[in-house]
Amino acid sequence: MSFDTVVGQAALTTTLKNAVKSGKLAHAYLFCGPRGVGKTTCARIFAKAINCQNPTADGEACNECESCQSFNEQRSLNIFELDAASNNSVEHIKTLMEQTRIPPQIGKYKVFIIDEVHMLSTAAFNAFLKTLEEPPAHVIFILATTEKHKILPTILSRCQIYDFERMTVKNTIDHLKSVADKEGIQYEEEALAVIAEKADGGMRDALSIFDQAASFCQGNITYQKVIEDLNVLDSENYFRIIDLSLENKVSEVMVLLNTVINNGFDGGLLVQGLAKHVRNVLMAKDPQTLPLLEVSEQARQRYTEQAKRADTRFLYQALRLMNQCDINYRQSSNKRLLVELTLIEIAQITQPDEGQAGGRTPKRLKSLFKKLIQQSQSKQSAPQVAAAEALNRAQKAQSTQSDQNTQSNQNTRNNPKMTLKTSQLGLSWNSLRQQTRSRKMQILPGTPGVDNQKQSESDLFTVQDLELQWMSMCNRMPQQYSGIAARMKNMNPTILEFPAVEVTVPNEIIKSEMDAIHAKLLNTLKMYLHNSAITLAIRVAEQGEKEKILTRREQFELLTHDNPAIEKLREVFDLELA
Repeated sequence: MSFDTVVGQAALTTTLKNAVKSGKLAHAYLFCGPRGVGKTTCARIFAKAINCQNPTADGEACNECESCQSFNEQRSLNIFELDAASNNSVEHIKTLMEQTRIPPQIGKYKVFIIDEVHMLSTAAFNAFLKTLEEPPAHVIFILATTEKHKILPTILSRCQIYDFERMTVKNTIDHLKSVADKEGIQYEEEALAVIAEKADGGMRDALSIFDQAASFCQGNITYQKVIEDLNVLDSENYFRIIDLSLENKVSEVMVLLNTVINNGFDGGLLVQGLAKHVRNVLMAKDPQTLPLLEVSEQARQRYTEQAKRADTRFLYQALRLMNQCDINYRQSSNKRLLVELTLIEIAQITQPDEGQAGGRTPKRLKSLFKKLIQQSQSKQSAPQVAAAEALNRAQKAQSTQSDQNTQSNQNTRNNPKMTLKTSQLGLSWNSLRQQTRSRKMQILPGTPGVDNQKQSESDLFTVQDLELQWMSMCNRMPQQYSGIAARMKNMNPTILEFPAVEVTVPNEIIKSEMDAIHAKLLNTLKMYLHNSAITLAIRVAEQGEKEKILTRREQFELLTHDNPAIEKLREVFDLELA
């Protein structure tokens, strides 16, 4: 009925009353905020105060004049209310705009209250925009919405915007107390705190829940009955879980969890509620964050007492574990096991290890293996170690390269697991060593100490060696040449007349790119093929020479088709094509 009865919006109601007193009114207002905080109620009170013939000194409506009486009896012809959720078409807006032309019969203004204005269609917004730009002097629009971001910016720029705040738990409890006193209902403050938390900042929701609880409790609202009626998990369970976890009583935590689940509560809701409880305990540790607790005074004291017993590191670790559980809860196929493991980890945070005074900390595998190696080495005696080192030095001094090759072949024949022969692959150990050595070299010449290596002009190389070094060179090329390197991998260099090398490219564009790095390509081939007399010719393929360029996988499939031993090699070493 009046601005003074609006709860939790003191700044807004003061501004509106001052506007009524001064008579300086805008032609459009926008009330936005969450549900159930008094947007539509304020719009109706404001509309009545605007048309009041005898407003009070503080800007309130008198509730005695003809305008106020007609509004209270819902027969006012000057105040129109439209629900945009069900009347969101262009026709509805056009009909409303036609009514703006008629001046008011009683009072000064015609007030149009449009609720849920964000539900209007785009065409309806455009039809409404013209009237909003140039409204008649006797028209005032009051728009209400819960989603301001859905309204067109052209509409927002022509309105005075009032943002309504969420109801705090304290304001909600105080208002519920006044309602209970007026209705003659007995209550417990803890029960009203549960209702306020359940309402989540909406006074309308709080009043609905209060009405439900009053019917269930038959005029005596108690904490236990409200918990039972609203199916809310008792906060006592959260306090017990944290107390048991601080004492590392895992078994009792599991029994308590089983009781909660048997009472019909979901494990995910338990974890969410426990996370909120731990957050409140963390806020209660510091007097600066204590006002952030939106709970009753009695609950605030309990949080403060538990915060004194709980270590900050324990609270941080518990919050991290519960947040991870909440993230994985929906995807988990065994949700109860996930909740149980989370609570077990929380209950073991402060459990000390054997021989340690602090909490449990994860062990690193590297340090563990290092200790095992040191223990195994310490078991060997000093004479044994010295003898082993002397024997190794003697063997290295006496062995030659030919002896190593003979021994390697002997081990290969004697090992029953080595069933693959490299001769079947068309490769030799020398080429494999050469390939390994080439991977360890630098990318291109120019590195200090590389160009000074001794090169021979008489080393022979085959087409296979040339292709191997060509592919290795493409893999080593810098990032700036990644495009041309990818194309070069599909090229097959050939030996025209030893040591002249020729590469066929598909078009002039690729040839120009390769000509730009011709010197680097030639120097690289000379270095890794150990022949400084190599020449490199780049030629564009003629029309009849152009062939389909195979991908790396197609080339591999072609090789395995011609030589099944390559596929056998892949299976033995469990290789994958990169």
